[in-house]
Amino acid sequence: MFVTPPSQRGSFNVPVNINLQARRRQTRAALYHSPIQEGHRSHASSGRCSERTKPQALMSSVGDEKAVLLGFTMMTFSILMYFVVGIAMVKPHLQSEWGEEANCSLVQAEILDEWADCRGLSRFPCVQVFVNISSSGRKARLHYDEGTINLNLECFYMPKCQRNESDLLQEARKIKQFLDERHNKSLQCRFGAERYPEDAILYRKYTRWLALWYLLWPSLMLGGGVLLVGLVKLNQRLAHLCAELDGEEARAAQTASINGKLYQLLSWRLGGSSSSPQEPTS
Repeated sequence: MFVTPPSQRGSFNVPVNINLQARRRQTRAALYHSPIQEGHRSHASSGRCSERTKPQALMSSVGDEKAVLLGFTMMTFSILMYFVVGIAMVKPHLQSEWGEEANCSLVQAEILDEWADCRGLSRFPCVQVFVNISSSGRKARLHYDEGTINLNLECFYMPKCQRNESDLLQEARKIKQFLDERHNKSLQCRFGAERYPEDAILYRKYTRWLALWYLLWPSLMLGGGVLLVGLVKLNQRLAHLCAELDGEEARAAQTASINGKLYQLLSWRLGGSSSSPQEPTS
């Protein structure tokens, strides 16, 4: 019976113990130190990223606030413009009684000897015009527009006040000559006002297209303000969604790294236990 010398047993056990101790130290280092270091690195990198993005976030927030303020200012001014245009243009158009249109024939155009009062500032020669309404056959005084008939019931037009009398007389003669050339010719005039049954107008001062034209500008301003505020809110929403997606990706990457570490630790343990040789029994 042969007995293994003690020196050979010691020389066989020492390398095995050293190998097992090295594997245990690697396992402890991977288990305790690696997640901590990774955490420190991730915190440091996130801190650096937050420090970089902080000025950009501040600048974007200030710009968004200014854009939203500009949008609400545009909407406020557009509402005020709606009130002004509605009172000055839309309301007179809707309340106008000069809606019926008919064919009129020019009968008479003359310059009165008595000059009319021009808003209490000066006087001007009054051009009086009469027409026959074809639909009813009645005679009516013709005026240029509804503004003229509200100022003077006898005259065809109202010139600018405080002008030279010779210029006013020359202008009245030119208008009379223009109307005389259209004597007994058909004209499009409007009538139907209950307040002035014996009068007719040639043009409407407050037309539908003019009212729509003045309503166009506050509508464009209102649409621009709403669009500006909507784009800012959409940009903020997209930035919030991007931040949420970045957070989910970071959490997924952290979970994947932890799973990888655990898998590596388990493989190290299984590999160490399977490869470690068994000590011979004495």
